[in-house]
Amino acid sequence: MEANRVLLDRMGELDLTQDELAEACNEAIESLTGTRGSMSARTVYNLVYRTRWPRTKQHMALEIVFGLPAVELGFTPRTNTPVESEDPDVHRRAFGALTASLAIGAALPATTAGATVHRVGASDVTRLHRKFAEIVAKDHRQGGRASIEHQALALAGEALGLVQTGSSSQRVKSMLFATAASFTSSAMWAAIDGRRFDAAQRHFDRATALAGMSGDQAIQFRIWSHAGSMYRHLGRPVDALAANDAARHLRITRTDPMFAALGHARQAAIHGVGRDTRAIERCMDLAIDAYDRAEPEAPRPVWLTAFFDRAELHSLATAAHLAAHDYEVAEGHAHKSLALLRAPLTRSRAITTTRLARAQLGQGDIGPAVRTAMSMPDPQAAHPRVHGMLTTFGQNLERIAAGSSHARLWAGYAHDHHLKGPLR
Repeated sequence: MEANRVLLDRMGELDLTQDELAEACNEAIESLTGTRGSMSARTVYNLVYRTRWPRTKQHMALEIVFGLPAVELGFTPRTNTPVESEDPDVHRRAFGALTASLAIGAALPATTAGATVHRVGASDVTRLHRKFAEIVAKDHRQGGRASIEHQALALAGEALGLVQTGSSSQRVKSMLFATAASFTSSAMWAAIDGRRFDAAQRHFDRATALAGMSGDQAIQFRIWSHAGSMYRHLGRPVDALAANDAARHLRITRTDPMFAALGHARQAAIHGVGRDTRAIERCMDLAIDAYDRAEPEAPRPVWLTAFFDRAELHSLATAAHLAAHDYEVAEGHAHKSLALLRAPLTRSRAITTTRLARAQLGQGDIGPAVRTAMSMPDPQAAHPRVHGMLTTFGQNLERIAAGSSHARLWAGYAHDHHLKGPLR
């Protein structure tokens, strides 16, 4: 049979190798059944080149990974396999309901009628957050990977499963909804970082609903703040400002200035899209003032403490001034950010380094800009977001200094790192 071009294209969109897709499917199967799947790269090869309709666990796992029904992944049902609807919108809605029900039932203990209901307590929430901390650490090392997105969603399903099948107090239920919202928000950020914006929007819709049920101000702030970043990257500054305002106006920004500091700094980055330098400076002044007023040792969620510090303040200032074409100021903030950046945050270092190169190029410092851009370690250069930024850097370099020795040097680097042409 011919290769399943639809599945291959979907894998390409998510930048998934056969091994990575097998791993993601095995995690999805584990979330459905409680037992890890046994798919391998060879299984994926067969799905692409030999299989017309996958086995039940495989096709359900593929649907969870890609967020689409199997028939929209290029597979043809057997004649005795019913398809829910000829209307793709109806099919998509039905699949969405199926996926939600599967997620709620993820990783549940097997029980029989009359069996004792598991009592869910704060220790169960703590156990989930330990797993979540590992995902956050991995995200800051790598970022953008579809596998991180899927792991976060699986943990969200596990939290919701405990709500559905366990006995718990209202306080613990609220904690579980907040936990599921937090994990879904992490999936949203991984999708934003990987430039999978359709998936990010779906995760945003789900996360806001869960956060509303939790009543947790910290996670509501995170979700709306992420939405502001998502719309900023999409070039929709009006929507970005509205979303970030929703975060900044939450009560938690008044009770803990650290949240206010992040909200103001991200507002500055959004104003950069409109090249409003006065608004950038005003927001950054507010951000620094709030950061200085915050109690450093106050208890805060791991997603915030894992990345937000003075280095991140300078990184967001770099992004703001770079977007506003205020290149000299952007370069100054980039140097300060890199000097303060914690060693484990390799993804953040790669992004700030690329911004530094763009700021140098914007000032006409072509040699230093090329050297800065080429200092990127290979794994970070392959990150979807960094890849796109480096591609833009190369295009600007070609426009400014076509045919120069620096442009030729960059061309060799770009060829080795597959940076020719725009990122899809």
